[in-house]
Amino acid sequence: MTEPLRVVAVSGSLHNPSKTDVLIDEILRQLGEELNVQAHIIRITDVGPQFAGVLNRSQLPRSVEDELRRVETADLLVVASPVYRASFTGLFKHFFDFVDQYALVDTPVLLAATGGSERHSLIVEHQLRPLFGFFQALTLPVGVYAHESDFDGYRIDSPLLVERIKTSIRRGLPLITSSVQEKRRIRQALDEGEQVDTGVAPQEPQKPVRLYT
Repeated sequence: MTEPLRVVAVSGSLHNPSKTDVLIDEILRQLGEELNVQAHIIRITDVGPQFAGVLNRSQLPRSVEDELRRVETADLLVVASPVYRASFTGLFKHFFDFVDQYALVDTPVLLAATGGSERHSLIVEHQLRPLFGFFQALTLPVGVYAHESDFDGYRIDSPLLVERIKTSIRRGLPLITSSVQEKRRIRQALDEGEQVDTGVAPQEPQKPVRLYT
């Protein structure tokens, strides 16, 4: 890939400084060692007050709308939230409530979270993965969870965490590169006015299947 990979990271932390922000920074640093990336970070601490009381996307200020468009057109998303009341933060979820339902289809997403102890690590599988499954995004196989003992203040102090991040990125590279190459092939074909072959054979319409009686 010659073009930089457009990476958009979203931090759901409500505090500054934040261990979640530190985790995102390290993920982006390691991504930059593997790929040519152009990174942009959206921090809920910065944009949250601008949309906290908004109920409809049409009422959002231009600054938040611009951030949403960055998310919807990203080649790769990195999302992270601290554990709050056994889930991600409310403003993190409220931000993604404004994202178009189909804008993230087949977009690779690296999932990450921070918490006070290892007991909260399942937030990645039980909260974040289902959320981006709704968007039909391609969540990378290995998520990243960091807890209190992985940090010394606001600095990562755990070789195991650094290795987990490296594993998540390297296991996800095939998904990331194939997704980006396919999207760029389709975009180029559309720009040139060609008919796009998605490789999916047409199917006869089927009657709905009743799962329950």
